[in-house]
Amino acid sequence: PLTLEEVRMLVELFYLPYHHGALAQELLEHFRWLRANSLSVGVPATAPDACGGTRWRGRAQSFQVLCARTCRLHSRLVSTAGRALLYDLHPYLWDIRNMLLAASAFVLWLGCQSITAPILLGRDAEPWARRGGLFGELQALLPVGNSCDLFYHPPPLFPSSQLYLLRPLLPLDKVGAMAWREVSQGLQAQLSRAPALPGRLLGSFLSLSPEYTFVLEDEGGPCGYAAGALHAEGFLQQRDSRWLPAIRHKYPPDLGTGGPALGQEAVLFFHAEPLAVPQPVLRRFPSLVQLGTAPRVLDVGASRSLALCLLSALRANGSRGVFCQVSDADRQQLSFYSKLG
Repeated sequence: PLTLEEVRMLVELFYLPYHHGALAQELLEHFRWLRANSLSVGVPATAPDACGGTRWRGRAQSFQVLCARTCRLHSRLVSTAGRALLYDLHPYLWDIRNMLLAASAFVLWLGCQSITAPILLGRDAEPWARRGGLFGELQALLPVGNSCDLFYHPPPLFPSSQLYLLRPLLPLDKVGAMAWREVSQGLQAQLSRAPALPGRLLGSFLSLSPEYTFVLEDEGGPCGYAAGALHAEGFLQQRDSRWLPAIRHKYPPDLGTGGPALGQEAVLFFHAEPLAVPQPVLRRFPSLVQLGTAPRVLDVGASRSLALCLLSALRANGSRGVFCQVSDADRQQLSFYSKLG
């Protein structure tokens, strides 16, 4: 059964309509301070402000621990609570878990930036755009908090106790490169046996825009990704002039001959001419995004958290709109984006 400490955590998350418990108050205080002081991150260790960066990372670690505890609480409630109590409380705790997955990844991303920019927020939203309680206050602290449609979604009919971890991926450093290989292998095993598929999914983003890449993990390993390019027009030009020629040389058209059909398809994908994006789209939606999850990820809340942290990172650096490219024949991807709203 739930322990007394876990019950206390549950009460503190949903204490009174206009008064938070200790856990909720601590989460909000950490998140507010981390967002307001993110410019102190990324300074060299010998700089005068080095102590500011150390303090920021210490509070960021405390925030991560609180988020992880809350995510474990959601998993424990699903596993141990009676059905009547579970279905009464699950929608609220599921909302908070999803929000904290995104907030935790966003804070980790802020700490990974070597050049930080002021967080840009839109104009104040109308009161109806945000919900009340801890969820609404956390929503307001994300750069995309005014986009209310991103936050309204019904909980799953069948609650899952699956634990998720959401974090940024930095393939340029040694740890990031190892993590990228794990993500490539994990997604490849889930989606296809094609040797070139990881490059097809994420290669251009990791080569040209690695700072906007996030990975979702469950107990089985990597199970989802979100990648973006802040300035899509320049990104697409570099992709076509630099990245594609190199990858075509690495994967010649005859490489997949005689192999599995999906392997041939993945290789031929690199040799097809990409469709041009109309200028009106690039002017109105200057950033490009791409998301995907393995078939075993049935909880749409985890997928939405992926989208939220990627959009928050892009918005924090000035993006005012995003678009994605999907083939009209790719029913699986169309269904995935439709479920995200």
